[in-house]
Amino acid sequence: MKDLNTCFLIGRLTRDAELKYLPSGAPVVAFSLAVNGSEKDGDGWKDRASFFDMAYFGKPAEAVNPYLKKGQQVAVTAESVQDRWEKDGEKHQRVKFTVRGLQLLGGKKEQSGTNVPDHPDPFPDDIPF
Repeated sequence: MKDLNTCFLIGRLTRDAELKYLPSGAPVVAFSLAVNGSEKDGDGWKDRASFFDMAYFGKPAEAVNPYLKKGQQVAVTAESVQDRWEKDGEKHQRVKFTVRGLQLLGGKKEQSGTNVPDHPDPFPDDIPF
């Protein structure tokens, strides 16, 4: 039986995503995600940010790439992957994430200098019942 390796993250892109193609021709989109949180600091709380490298493969990644801009909030379902390597006799490691699903969150905050809602109000004030 395999172990479970699924992560759910909501955060903001720290830079525009980069679309590249593998030698096989498969698209891969790379981006970095900042996830904000807080931690106990004495009697109070302080803000903290964690940064994660993401890789999103396939046609869905290629399709969403134009929308993955710095500051865009996204929700991702991912699998954590640990890279290990040795360079100049020194061992290194880092954890990266392979995206399995991605959803864009939020929307355009401004258009022509005015605030525009993400979607129309589904409940008008004059409900007939």
